[in-house]
Amino acid sequence: MEFLDGLEHYTRENEPLAPYTWFRLGGVAQYFAEPTTVDELAALVRRCRQEQLPIRLLGGGSNLLIRDAGIEGMVIHLTAAAFAAISIEGQIVKAGGAAKLGHVVSSAVGAGLAGLEPLVGIPGSIGGALHGNASTQGGDIGQWTHSATVMTHDGEIETRSRDSLIFAHRQSSLDDLVILEAQFALEPDDPREITQRMQKLWIIKKAHEPASNECTGLIFRDPGGDTAASLIESAGFKNARVGEARIDDRNANFITVDSGASADDVLRLIELVRTGVSDRTGVELELNLEIW
Repeated sequence: MEFLDGLEHYTRENEPLAPYTWFRLGGVAQYFAEPTTVDELAALVRRCRQEQLPIRLLGGGSNLLIRDAGIEGMVIHLTAAAFAAISIEGQIVKAGGAAKLGHVVSSAVGAGLAGLEPLVGIPGSIGGALHGNASTQGGDIGQWTHSATVMTHDGEIETRSRDSLIFAHRQSSLDDLVILEAQFALEPDDPREITQRMQKLWIIKKAHEPASNECTGLIFRDPGGDTAASLIESAGFKNARVGEARIDDRNANFITVDSGASADDVLRLIELVRTGVSDRTGVELELNLEIW
């Protein structure tokens, strides 16, 4: 069709989205693109802007549920090396927005740079981590962020300095269309000591999560005080199930799906648990999961 003229080599229609998410659920994207360069990305964004076509950016898919009906508009998936480069200069780690957070953490630790290791085990990309200010009890990614280069919804490239960035609990001011690159100012430390800290944190985190081969997702944000998992258990939903979606045995804040599940099963289970926790504990759980 005319809309895709000149963009055919990296765009396609009616792309199934389930394989791109941890849940492995959901419908198709009306349009789907995997640009290979920043210029291709900018051209695509401008074309969508001209056609008034909505754009969604798909990251690692670890905290995303696609509805069974699918997505209208354009879904952009940044998989090319141009968007995932990692480099280190002195105490500054530069990382593309599509770089996996885990790879950036291990690269920094290997170079003897401390600060990001508490984030070990958190899935997803640097862009997603910055947008939601990924955090643990050991700190958040925002406190180490020196600057970020973004692409606006108009396809323009801009740099956000540290002074202009705002980070809060699980949120940030980085709400542009794409985070192209970020720089982190870290602290030098003994690589062996950082590695040991990172390994210990990773073991603790994985001991309380579903197995890596399961189709699953973290559902709610911890409200402060009690964890979301403990609230779900205390409200009596430890073994809750709707269709082929169930509360995970190892961590009640994860939903795991079995063969034959639908996105609607997950949505109905979320509503069941959220309403039940509110009724029985008075706490309104806030979604961590993004739903398209």
